[in-house]
Amino acid sequence: MNILFPTGLFHFKTPIHSESSPLQIFTTDALPLSLEYFSTPCGLPPPSARVHPKVKYQSRPHLGVQDVWKYGYVVASKAIEIASDVLSHHIRGPRRKSWGIEMTVISAFMRGLAPHSALVDLVTIRFFMGLSGLVPLPSDALVTPVTFRVRKLNLRGFLATFDAAETGSRVLSGEWVVGRSTWQRLQTEWNVKSNPSEENATPRQNSKERVVYYLHGGGYYLSSAAAQRSISIPLSKHTDSRVFALDYRLAPETIFPGPLHDVVCGYLRLIDDLQIPPQNIIICGDSAGGALCLALIMYLRDNAYPIPSGAILMSPWVDLTMSCNSWDSNSRYDIVPFPSLDNHLHPILLYLGERLEQHLTHPYASPLFGDLTGLPPLLIQSGDVEVLSDEIILFAHKARLAGVEILHERYEDGVHVSQAFPFLATTQQAFMSMRRFVRDILPKVQIGSPQPFNATTEQELGSELVSDNATVVGGDGVVTDIGMEGVFDKLSSVKENVGEEQDIYGVANQRNLPSWGPISPFTSKTDCRPAADVETGEEGKDLLHPALLMQSTTRPSSTMSSI
Repeated sequence: MNILFPTGLFHFKTPIHSESSPLQIFTTDALPLSLEYFSTPCGLPPPSARVHPKVKYQSRPHLGVQDVWKYGYVVASKAIEIASDVLSHHIRGPRRKSWGIEMTVISAFMRGLAPHSALVDLVTIRFFMGLSGLVPLPSDALVTPVTFRVRKLNLRGFLATFDAAETGSRVLSGEWVVGRSTWQRLQTEWNVKSNPSEENATPRQNSKERVVYYLHGGGYYLSSAAAQRSISIPLSKHTDSRVFALDYRLAPETIFPGPLHDVVCGYLRLIDDLQIPPQNIIICGDSAGGALCLALIMYLRDNAYPIPSGAILMSPWVDLTMSCNSWDSNSRYDIVPFPSLDNHLHPILLYLGERLEQHLTHPYASPLFGDLTGLPPLLIQSGDVEVLSDEIILFAHKARLAGVEILHERYEDGVHVSQAFPFLATTQQAFMSMRRFVRDILPKVQIGSPQPFNATTEQELGSELVSDNATVVGGDGVVTDIGMEGVFDKLSSVKENVGEEQDIYGVANQRNLPSWGPISPFTSKTDCRPAADVETGEEGKDLLHPALLMQSTTRPSSTMSSI
């Protein structure tokens, strides 16, 4: 199969935003030498690794009264740095040509923070990251928290020992996220099923709908499902799907493979307890969550469990050895602080703990070292100025060589997980590309077809969504915990604007759909809780050498070839 690339990906002068730019074909048969260093699971890290297997975790140094001046120094130096970048932005232009003032300020604030991390502890950082209202949320979504007990599942392979230790007392939590237009559609379908004799009762064929299993990022030690609603809400809206976001355990309280164990339990709950067909499930994750998505798929494949239909990965962290050059070349642009090995908040040391030497290159921790055969179709999105840029390129290349159907999009001037920044023009393009992947691309290439939900699945999903614990993110982006009884009163003001999303999300007859309200036939259970680069091809047909890809320009256009 031919590999199609927009000409704007390379050093050709084509309009970056042109949707009609021509495509050229590039093929080569040479396996890049750089991939040889990532071909041995659980082996030695590459010579360029920035994390040594025998390094030991350094705890936070004690701070005394004599260190108080350091806080003032950091505040003053950051204020000067931000002011300098803002001034330079207006006089000489931004550091990257497409950046607005918001990205300039964020980059200036985050750049160079790592050396000062000793001034704060993990509890303080988690507190500030958990504050709601610091970042405006996408509007109009229903969020329902869910808790469930983790029981012994008789897991096979790598997680068997950890599964055997489960007693049924541990509880995991997560949340269902449903965009307004999707919720309205579900209400209409539920109402039609409850009243089949109603005039014009023509439910669309969405009993075969998708469910997205979302895993948040945060370096394995930060963030939560609630903190990442800036991603999960538009993800639900653009894919017209119910999104289940899991709160897996974080490091250092739980080290590898504890978070993976939680992710596997959450997935098996979807397909076993809720009886959602795996062909209907798409997994999605950003950064560390993207790596957990890949670890989940590889674990399922290795132990003969059903795998999901596809995956959407935003800036996945696939190499914990930090071996690629973009950790240096893009550090002056990206928002990810560059950690030193004596940093008490070094995410790799926190995540792997005392098992660092044993698991640094384990495929479930560093997917770039794994065997990628048998993976489902992947949509990977990354930025060309993020520190993970090179390792993501290598992973996409290795996956394609393994016969995986893959679309890799690199966004010009994009930072790490740029989808989390709603003010960026590429953010909307990225989510629209996810929509195209789910709606147009995935049905053509996935193994098996989505299956109709049975009555039990519909009942269980309805029961979990229609809960007194429901949270509404209104049209103003404000989160309100009012339960299902208050949903209609809270959002009745958006009734006249029901049709405004019709063109964006492709839902027919939006203006005739009922607004928010508890009209589901299900009762609540109190105990329940596309765009740029395209890579695809057959094994043995190589694309342009990744070294050239690392030097290329990129384009956030909507041009996409069919697989």
